[in-house]
Amino acid sequence: MDIYARLKKDHDTQRALGEKIVETEGDSNERRALWRRYRVELEAHASAEEQTFYAELMSHPEASDQTRHSVSEHKDAADLVEEIEDMDMSSPGWLTKFKQLKHDIEHHVDEEEEDVFDLARKTIDDAKAEALTDRFNERKPAEEEKEAAK
Repeated sequence: MDIYARLKKDHDTQRALGEKIVETEGDSNERRALWRRYRVELEAHASAEEQTFYAELMSHPEASDQTRHSVSEHKDAADLVEEIEDMDMSSPGWLTKFKQLKHDIEHHVDEEEEDVFDLARKTIDDAKAEALTDRFNERKPAEEEKEAAK
């Protein structure tokens, strides 16, 4: 599996968790558990992705603008996650803010899959794409552990 398939696998998980959260109501155990999984998944994925995929992509001058843009979107999402963390899950505002995050994440992963991956395939050779998968798979569990402890 190359890095593109590996990252898309996480994106699919994020999309599915987002859909499940939208279907929940109020401050329920289900919403709390799904939100925790979603938050950990987003944060761990973004950190591992930045340390592996985007670190490699940044070393290619022709990809640096797109890389900075994508990493900036990670920061924006992390800021929204913090906002949501501080909100009352039973308030209508919580779901509204979550839907904003879900929309932003879906926009980001769609852009990544459609634009960034195409750019990366032109700058990162196949052997490096395979090696990045191994590095990503090593980093992500450590990042999940760190995020779960928060």
